[in-house]
Amino acid sequence: MVVRLKDVAEHAGVSIKTVSNVVRGEAHVSEATRERVLRSISELGYRPHASARHLRTGRSGILALAVPDLAAPYFAELAAAVIAAAKGMSYTVLIEETGGDPEEELRIACGLGSSLIDGVLLSPLRLDQEALASRPRRVPLVLLGERDYELPVDHVLIDNVAAAREVTAHLLSLGHTRVAAIGAQRGAASATAQQRVRGYQEALYRAGVPYDPALTCEVSAYRLADGVRAMRSLLDLPEPPEAVFCFNDLLAAGAVRAAADRGLGVPRDVAIAGFDDVELSQFSVPSLTTVAPDKAELARLAVTALLRRIAEDSAEEPPAVLYAGHRLVVRESSGAATS
Repeated sequence: MVVRLKDVAEHAGVSIKTVSNVVRGEAHVSEATRERVLRSISELGYRPHASARHLRTGRSGILALAVPDLAAPYFAELAAAVIAAAKGMSYTVLIEETGGDPEEELRIACGLGSSLIDGVLLSPLRLDQEALASRPRRVPLVLLGERDYELPVDHVLIDNVAAAREVTAHLLSLGHTRVAAIGAQRGAASATAQQRVRGYQEALYRAGVPYDPALTCEVSAYRLADGVRAMRSLLDLPEPPEAVFCFNDLLAAGAVRAAADRGLGVPRDVAIAGFDDVELSQFSVPSLTTVAPDKAELARLAVTALLRRIAEDSAEEPPAVLYAGHRLVVRESSGAATS
């Protein structure tokens, strides 16, 4: 049976016009009402007639999502969440990989040079504020991730400082006092790393544990091999760490491998925790304790914010900073699994 706009309105207990406003991404709908309508759309399986809507509005129905590295599990899972969120609002998502190239990031921020792109979701690494501010084509834009920009664009992120503080506090609560961190970085592209270092340091301070710079390992990238190398350097210290907080799950998996190569058990000899809760973290041996950002909420917030910017009557609204939730998932690698 074909689900009509009227059916969604009756199911959600709102007017047909309200449902239409939600589908079009209009701004003048309360968040509670928007959530109710989106739930009804999902439960009923309603799919707006995209071609008719786009003919009426003059929009293509295509959004662009640009991330630094699609091979990274976190970005692949985030992309899937964005596609699902956009599909529920009858939009198609074009995926682009930037490799952290500032020129490519600027090209995408300008709409890829195409009038067919209605708006852009961008997770930038090296695009500086001045270049972004001077982009020639003012395509609606929403930023993802933890870079700090003072620009009139919406920004969707998680609280990295709080999340890092929580996972470090968990390791400290197990009785470990030598807790290391793998994932520090320097430079303009390292806002995420710097925030996680800050959260790690705050947890140490609150627990009365002195900060030891020798226990903070820098990495050039967040890949398995980087985790292996960093963990080896920590294990070579005269007094190796009792626990290690890795700034993503790939680094953590590499750290587990390096420990195993030395004949060490995880968590028997060293506890390890990661960040991102990608699929491998649940099925690795041992399963990884990790921070789980709410990727579905992050995607929903980002797509909804972008559709509001695409709507003509919301284009001049002040920029918003929107936070998605996160939770600590405790598994085997820290030695205190609860889930």
